[in-house]
Amino acid sequence: MRRRNRVNKVQIVIFISFFFLFLIIIARLIYLNLATTIDGINLSEFAKNRNTKKETLYATRGSIYDSNGEVLAQTVDSYNIIAYLDKSRSKNSRTPMHVVDKKKTAEKLSPIINMSVDRIYELLNQKGLYQVELGPGGKGLTELQKEQIEKLKLPGIDFISTSKRYYPNLDFASYTLGYVTTNENGTMTGEMGIEQYYNDKLTGTNGSLEYQTDANGYKLIDSSGSPEIRIDKIDGMNIYLTIDSNVQMIVERALNNYFESSKASSGGLIVADAKTGKILASASRPSFDPNIKDIQNYMDPLVSTAFEPGSTMKTYTYMCALEKGTYKGDDTYMSGTMKIGEYTIKDWNNYGWGEVTYDYGYLQSSNIGIANLVQKYITRDDLLAYFKKLGFGAKTGIELPNEVTGKISFKYDIEVATAGFGQGITTTPVQHIKALTSISNNGYLLSPTIVEKIVDSNTGKTVYKNKTKKGTKVASIETVNKMKELMYNVVNGEGTGTSYHLDGYDIIGKTGTAEYVNAGSSSYTKGSYIKSFEGMYPKDNPKLIFYVYLDKASVNAMPQMIKSVVQDVETYYNITKVNSNTKTIYKMPNFLNNNINSVKDALNVAGIKYEVLGDGTKVINQYPLSGTIVNGRVFIMTNSNNISVPNIKGYSRKDAINLAKVLGVEYSLEGNGYVNDYAVELDSNGKVTKINMKLTDKYVEN
Repeated sequence: MRRRNRVNKVQIVIFISFFFLFLIIIARLIYLNLATTIDGINLSEFAKNRNTKKETLYATRGSIYDSNGEVLAQTVDSYNIIAYLDKSRSKNSRTPMHVVDKKKTAEKLSPIINMSVDRIYELLNQKGLYQVELGPGGKGLTELQKEQIEKLKLPGIDFISTSKRYYPNLDFASYTLGYVTTNENGTMTGEMGIEQYYNDKLTGTNGSLEYQTDANGYKLIDSSGSPEIRIDKIDGMNIYLTIDSNVQMIVERALNNYFESSKASSGGLIVADAKTGKILASASRPSFDPNIKDIQNYMDPLVSTAFEPGSTMKTYTYMCALEKGTYKGDDTYMSGTMKIGEYTIKDWNNYGWGEVTYDYGYLQSSNIGIANLVQKYITRDDLLAYFKKLGFGAKTGIELPNEVTGKISFKYDIEVATAGFGQGITTTPVQHIKALTSISNNGYLLSPTIVEKIVDSNTGKTVYKNKTKKGTKVASIETVNKMKELMYNVVNGEGTGTSYHLDGYDIIGKTGTAEYVNAGSSSYTKGSYIKSFEGMYPKDNPKLIFYVYLDKASVNAMPQMIKSVVQDVETYYNITKVNSNTKTIYKMPNFLNNNINSVKDALNVAGIKYEVLGDGTKVINQYPLSGTIVNGRVFIMTNSNNISVPNIKGYSRKDAINLAKVLGVEYSLEGNGYVNDYAVELDSNGKVTKINMKLTDKYVEN
């Protein structure tokens, strides 16, 4: 009994204690609700002056890399110029804090930010403004430009840190990469290419930071009862492409060297891995620099433009007949002309080659051979089904935006015949790359791809890895071997592609020529052609497949393009030992930020021709890029304001173009061969704007 009473008393004491504690809390709450001050602090004033501030933590856009990890596109720090105009800013300062001499300031800034003195002076001379930005020229400045301006010690000139998308290789795989636009909040949006296709993955997710501030805007520390609320940003994914910058450079160089002399309106060249379908290089002309967006065509011609392919389709018509088992290469037909209903089909030379075999007809790109094949050995349904089996008339699925399907449809006998030699249907260059994999890969069709992997930049984890699939079986090994034999003879025998023959290199392929269809009719424009060539190298175990075209070219420069690409890529990859003319390979080191004297020593030891641009002490740019095979003159740009055009007499066409690109100036070329004479155009500030060059076949010593 005593024990029970003792327990009850303890419970009563505990109950009373909690009851009084509860009363104290209630009283305190009532006091806080009614009181105007606590500990000398006016509560209403405290609440009135207390603000919540929320900052956005901006995610960094992911970078784009090539297959070797070389940066192709990245977000970098940049700077915008601010000019303070109001004299009141200098009121309590020993040194002027506003722009004092507007004319002098304009003259000093002009050559650095590439704006006219008059325009800068006009902006600085505005009335009633405390500060002003200096337009497009004053935005997105590099660290080097900022340093150059700071050295001028101009009063009232300051900088705002920002970021921009930077493409270090300038006009390089531009349609593949695309570009970005930036809104007033600094948000980047991908346009064209990988930037557009993977915009969501590259963009990332912004975070936020929310905290309390006092009346003066100062952040209140946590002890005031104001903990910050933080949501971390998630930076964008990094995209690694199948593009190899060295192969891309080789392709760009081939187009630079030969496109202009062809006088074509446009053109393009794709190189892919024959065993995987991975795109190693893809370039078009005209092109653009995504840093400045000097764009003429906003659609990638290699995936977004379909045109009549012409005779390159004969390869797939022959494959159709071979697969059906009806083709006999030794059978003959009469070439020249052929009637199908009321229509007359002619060979490209109008008269043919007499009675020839079908094998020989392929070598000569005979339209009549195709017309006979589709009349006697295969049906309309056979041809349509096989074209579709190879991927024509459908998207390839390559990771690029705005891919088109082309048009593969034909009904009447004449349409079947013309479709067999590439008229009346439309295809895209990338579809031809896909179809070629069926030959290079022993009958298995592969889809072209341009993305190697995607990596989470926040964790370093690979979230996607490109795995090559075996592909769909579309041709027997017998068909493949026969087509390789025919394509070999087109180039290395008596065919239409003998200009692509290169001693020591067994290039194989098929030529194509297509006429333009007149708008609003089914007739063709005479003398206006799209010329193309598709092929692979080497013949027996192909490692490369390629497709090149030139639109309205007056000079067929494609053979020189393909041969230079094959030679350089062969050297780079050491594909085969067929070529006996071995030569020493020198890969360009990374000289950026190195002392110019040590760079000169390294190039002299290697026996490399080079040109130093400017009289600075540190390297800020180089051509070729690091890791690239040196196949011409090397250009080294220094951190100097005194950069001029060297004596370029005797420069090859290639070296002359490369110099202009390194300097970032326009150029014109007249003739072929080597520079015999040149003239430099300057702007009002004495800055080089254009180099006009005359070339001759004879080398002129410097």
